[in-house]
Amino acid sequence: MEKRVITESKRRKGLVAASAVLGGVLLLSACNDDGKDKGGADASKTSQSQVDKAAEKDTSDAKITITPKNGADNVGINNDTKVAVADGKLTSVVMTSAEGTPVAGKISADGLSWVPDKALKRSAKYKITATAQDAKGREAHENASFATVSPANSFIGNFTPESGSTVGVGMPVSVTFDKAIANKKDVQSHITVTSSSGQEVVGHWFGAQRLDFRPQDYWKSGSTVTMKLDLDGVEGKPGVTGVQEKTVTFKIGRNQVSTVDAQTHQMTVTQDGKTVKTIPISAGAPDHKTYNGTMVISEKFKETRMNGATVGFTDGDGKGEYDIKDVPHAMRLSASGTFIHGNYWGAKSIFGSANTSHGCVGLSDTKGAGDSGTAGAWFYEHSIVGDVVVVKNTGDKTIAPDNGFSDWNMSWAAWKAGSAV
Repeated sequence: MEKRVITESKRRKGLVAASAVLGGVLLLSACNDDGKDKGGADASKTSQSQVDKAAEKDTSDAKITITPKNGADNVGINNDTKVAVADGKLTSVVMTSAEGTPVAGKISADGLSWVPDKALKRSAKYKITATAQDAKGREAHENASFATVSPANSFIGNFTPESGSTVGVGMPVSVTFDKAIANKKDVQSHITVTSSSGQEVVGHWFGAQRLDFRPQDYWKSGSTVTMKLDLDGVEGKPGVTGVQEKTVTFKIGRNQVSTVDAQTHQMTVTQDGKTVKTIPISAGAPDHKTYNGTMVISEKFKETRMNGATVGFTDGDGKGEYDIKDVPHAMRLSASGTFIHGNYWGAKSIFGSANTSHGCVGLSDTKGAGDSGTAGAWFYEHSIVGDVVVVKNTGDKTIAPDNGFSDWNMSWAAWKAGSAV
């Protein structure tokens, strides 16, 4: 095998040559760098800056604004979402839920804005992608994601009567909130109730969760009542805001007031001030007297079950003193269980002569609610939700104003004192 031997002198010559080469490189570098070099990192920065400026000159003039801002939470579900553009027009807006479900909306006729078609869901996440063009056709894009207010941080009001309904002259507007309201003044001031009759309408708080509105006297027959809920963003209590924006209108029907006299065992029905019928009744027995006072029909059932156990009337075994599964022509008068209803199980002789019930007002009727000729059927067919039933001479106390819609048992002065505005 051949052996290669490198002598010391050759090694030194090689090192010298290498040094000379490296020295030349270093020397050349030094000669070229006199503080005026435009190459390397500085040159790259300058080039990139020029590119950026050139791109900026060619970018769209359209400026898209998405409300709410990206990453926002506790966003209102009604009017807090909007896309707008300046110096251009929107060409596309796509909004989807976290699950990818599209949210319908429309770009305005002038192309300057977009809003969802309806209220968003609470505790939901959404994403918006928007595109616009300027006058030169250059596109601009914007994206945002946000989350709406949660049920824990918001409140709603469940109200009656329903929009579009026709009700009796005694029907108050009643709003029940799903959370206790501490800022009653702020909340009430964002709910307005007006009547086409011009009657003054005032709100009254029953506790922290119920707000009712009524005029001094019954609503005027034939009038239209309008309620506006403008609660979106209104603070009900610290950290809890409203989410509703809604307008509700309903009609007031003919004026029907029925007066039950437990002493004479008769009910007189008037419409628009004229007596249209007198009906024999049976009110509460001496040990289960019917409440006195002005009540309002709040529900109607052609047939319903009445179980004494649900209202505290039980036997020694805990079962209801009565359990009738097919009570005909039943209409609720109180939240505590007072009804005016048909009665087929009692002797016909009691109606007009004796008080025998557990507190309800009974009218003669037949099993099955199919006989239109009975007193129970007649009254049911001629009554609507909101009609007034006045009960007197029972020997019992007057029903509480907040038991059902018995608001009319409070004087106008006391009623107005319960307003927060």
